[in-house]
Amino acid sequence: MKFMKLGSKPDSFQTDGNDVRYVAAELATDIIITVGDVKFYLHKFPLLSKSARLQKLASVANEENTAEIHIGDIPGGSAAFELCAKFCYGMKVTLNAYNVVAARCAAEYLEMHESVEKGNLVYKIDVFLNASILRSWKDSIIVLQTTRSLLPWPEDLKVVSHCIDSIASNASIDPSKVEWSYTYNRKKLPSENGIEPQWNGVKKQQAVPKDWWVEDLCELEMDFFKRAILAIKSKGRVSNDIIGEALKSYALKKLPSFSKGLVQANDLLKYKSLVETIILLLPIESGSVPCTFLLKLLKAAILLDCGEIGKKQLVRRIGRQLEEAIVADLLIPAPAGEVILYDVDVIQSIVEEFAMQEQGIISDKPMSEEDLQEIRSPTFISDTSKLAVAKLVDGYLAEISKDRNLPLSKFVALAESVSGFPRPVHDRLYRAIDTYLKEHPALSKSERKKICRLMNCKKLSVDASMHAVQNERLPLRVVVQVLFFEQIRASKAPNAAVRPDLPVNLRTLLPRENGGSHGSSRTATTNTEEEWDSVPTVEELKVLKGELASLKMGSRRSLKTDDKSRNSLETAAAAKVHGILATKKIFAKLWSSKGGQDDSSTDDTSVSPGSTSKEEAKSTPSRNRRYSVS
Repeated sequence: MKFMKLGSKPDSFQTDGNDVRYVAAELATDIIITVGDVKFYLHKFPLLSKSARLQKLASVANEENTAEIHIGDIPGGSAAFELCAKFCYGMKVTLNAYNVVAARCAAEYLEMHESVEKGNLVYKIDVFLNASILRSWKDSIIVLQTTRSLLPWPEDLKVVSHCIDSIASNASIDPSKVEWSYTYNRKKLPSENGIEPQWNGVKKQQAVPKDWWVEDLCELEMDFFKRAILAIKSKGRVSNDIIGEALKSYALKKLPSFSKGLVQANDLLKYKSLVETIILLLPIESGSVPCTFLLKLLKAAILLDCGEIGKKQLVRRIGRQLEEAIVADLLIPAPAGEVILYDVDVIQSIVEEFAMQEQGIISDKPMSEEDLQEIRSPTFISDTSKLAVAKLVDGYLAEISKDRNLPLSKFVALAESVSGFPRPVHDRLYRAIDTYLKEHPALSKSERKKICRLMNCKKLSVDASMHAVQNERLPLRVVVQVLFFEQIRASKAPNAAVRPDLPVNLRTLLPRENGGSHGSSRTATTNTEEEWDSVPTVEELKVLKGELASLKMGSRRSLKTDDKSRNSLETAAAAKVHGILATKKIFAKLWSSKGGQDDSSTDDTSVSPGSTSKEEAKSTPSRNRRYSVS
């Protein structure tokens, strides 16, 4: 820390109690100066020779025939006045970063300028500030912190602006030129872990990180921090990702529980102002701030009821880098008064912002010029990013589907917003749908049909298909489709020879490529649409489970034939053909049994597929196995 010593005489100020100060000298004191609750018994000559204000106050006191002067409004109080008085007496005074601003403001108040006496206190302090304090990184921050209790004096004297400019200049220099101490605990350097970097046996100087200044700046209060960041940005020499790191560190330090996405209830107005300030300071470049941080900031903004403009700005920014997010960050609590657990609407808006990038859509809502600049041109979104967002939404749907108060409309709307994104596998979506069906058992047949339309049965993995065929919560139509596509997959296996061909009446249940069905009408002997949308019965599940188990066993046998002779391959192929023909008979049996059922079989309630008879379990043990999707 820099310091400056003034004067050469020993300090002869004495204390008499808590509120009396006097100078021990042979000459009797002739003036009493009251500063707050403290009385100073001093001598006129040394004081009046350097202070124009005391000259005027002493003149007024003489006219009133009193020896006492009151100066209760001096900045810095009695401590700052005593320092100035000691300078007037020529006593030893030490100035440093902690007391120099108070001394400067008090000297200004007392009018200790060069016009009164050459080499006066104001001049000496200004030299010390400019030549030493403001050239020191740590001292500049300390001085800026001390100005708060002295405002508005430091602001009027330009001390605050000079400190901020000094801080911004030091933060903007090349890190290789940083030769002073700084605080850096967020990421330990190798030397801090006991590892001394060496080069050919010679200790190598540790490189200064680009964000070396961030932690020290986080010690400032919000208003000074804001001005410092704006000054750093205006110089244009610090990258936006470092600015983003500074904002992230400040939020973590000043907002309790921010890292957990929570906000404490005390002092909400202060936290609200802080969050709005951080949003205002965010760099406009996409990717300069991690998506996780933006989502936590949005969560805090919603909890603190920040302004709509700031929240919409966050939604737009998050939408542009949504592929970086994780499911846990999307679980934003619903606003107060809502019956659902999570704010699904804001996530819907974020996903829509992501999709709108390619369209180059500009919102008709009022925005700043910077915001318009950000989304003026369409942006190419890679299939990799779309796939990442689709997986993210599927995972989010799986979490929110556990909420029994979640309306089906919100679930479907969010799922449909990513339906056009490339997804080779629909297992995650199936898991979300299954969870929703499990937590909402009262769904009607039409509602079950609506939610199941979201997934493509062709894109279920083998494990997911095994689970779906045994799933008593799915409509029978979906179960049949899953089994059919598993047959197609099995027919394309290395040793498969025949492609399954279902009867026309069963093919009407299967989706076309465009989403329709293969049949536009049905005969009087076929089942109604309502029956096929109902959940499968126990007997139907037995048949379907057994068929899928047979497919799996056949697939395993096909894999084993890879190491056998050609005769064995031909035998396996013949067995496969026989299995597929048997499958057609099972479908026909299922169709006829379905057509012969009475109305009670179409009820929404069904027995678990695991509740088969002992005889069935004994004859076909593989049919009663349950499969889970992870």
